[in-house]
Amino acid sequence: MAGKDTIVVRQEELRRLHVIGRVIEKAMRQEKAAEVLCLSTRQIRRIVRRIKVEGDGGIVHRLRGKRSNRKRPEQIRRKAIELYRSTYSDFGPTLASEKLLERDGIGISDETLRQWLLESGDWKLIRKRKKHRRWRERKPHPGEMVQMDGSHHAWFEQRAPECVLMSYIDDATGRVFARFYDYEGTLPAMDSFRRYTRRYGLPMKIYFDKHSTYKTTVKASIEEQLSNEEPLTQFERALKELGVEFMHAHSPQAKGRIERLFRTFQDRLVKEMRLRGMRSMEEGNSFLTEYLRGYNRRFSVLPKEKANLHRPLPKGLDLNTILCIKGERTLRNDFTIAYNTELYQIEEAVQASKLMVQDRIDGSRVILHRGRRVKYKTIDQRPPKEGLLRKSVRKKGKPYIPPADHPWRHFTIAKRLPKRENPLPIESETQM
Repeated sequence: MAGKDTIVVRQEELRRLHVIGRVIEKAMRQEKAAEVLCLSTRQIRRIVRRIKVEGDGGIVHRLRGKRSNRKRPEQIRRKAIELYRSTYSDFGPTLASEKLLERDGIGISDETLRQWLLESGDWKLIRKRKKHRRWRERKPHPGEMVQMDGSHHAWFEQRAPECVLMSYIDDATGRVFARFYDYEGTLPAMDSFRRYTRRYGLPMKIYFDKHSTYKTTVKASIEEQLSNEEPLTQFERALKELGVEFMHAHSPQAKGRIERLFRTFQDRLVKEMRLRGMRSMEEGNSFLTEYLRGYNRRFSVLPKEKANLHRPLPKGLDLNTILCIKGERTLRNDFTIAYNTELYQIEEAVQASKLMVQDRIDGSRVILHRGRRVKYKTIDQRPPKEGLLRKSVRKKGKPYIPPADHPWRHFTIAKRLPKRENPLPIESETQM
């Protein structure tokens, strides 16, 4: 423990004391000392006078050990910690400081709150060792590549069932578009992409993972093998028709920009909706419009190049005919087609052997012939097959046992007996 005559100084202050001592000894000019210590000559003269009067202790800063003029009152500190424990207990210091200012009118920095929480034991430092990854430079142009994915999470916690957040993030700017859906499937992916293109345009390339919605495991048919093509999912087929390239990531780290976005949303977005008491996807989707506007304004970056590569939708293009599930079906002689275990009656004469069936995003089903809609109706009940009809007519009871003289028994016995080999003909003595 330091005594009364012990002076506690820092290394920087020891360095200053050594230089000022050379100035006092007339071994160094004040201008040179100011240049070495990066101070003004006026400040050097002040320090020289102080050391001549107070001795070596004059090198110590006068405010050391005193209360800072910018220190927050203890009352604000206690109130902030109480609010954190009662309302923001699972918030990080950064988000909690934002909410304290926005909702409670307490303006403190995130670092100040972090230090308060560390002292009170409400926050602990967690240091994670990260794996080494190679940094990839952002694409220079907006719309050059857009990362897309869906995140399964309890977005509304216990207030609503789990759902999926379908998100898009531009690689060049970090601009985000997102929407909630019941599941991550073909129709939700098409609906979210349609909404994205109507707002920003068609991107040059989409980057997603190998989910069954985006990558099929079906083997290529003979026709596809002969034409050197790979089988496509319905979503890939729609992107190809729109002239949008697509690429699959081999690991989550490869599309780390959108993975980090989901980690942020699973922390911040969940808590924002909790504070507003949202209980359904409809409320969440209406809130996302407002939330993403502020999020993009705060976190998006300027692109390296200003030219936007998003293409506007061509005039006259009907996205409903492309962003849908298509299937070709054979037209039978009785003008019926079978599709997804259902039977449909075509109500007009069509000179075709194949018809196109489309399941639209809005839930409707359309049958087309050369791009023209065909009238049809659903056959609710199929006529039973003859074998099924006989089974239904047959009365239930004891199993039928054929009599002993039944031909079926003779046939079965003859079938079970081993075959006898034909004997060789015996030659007579006269033939010898």
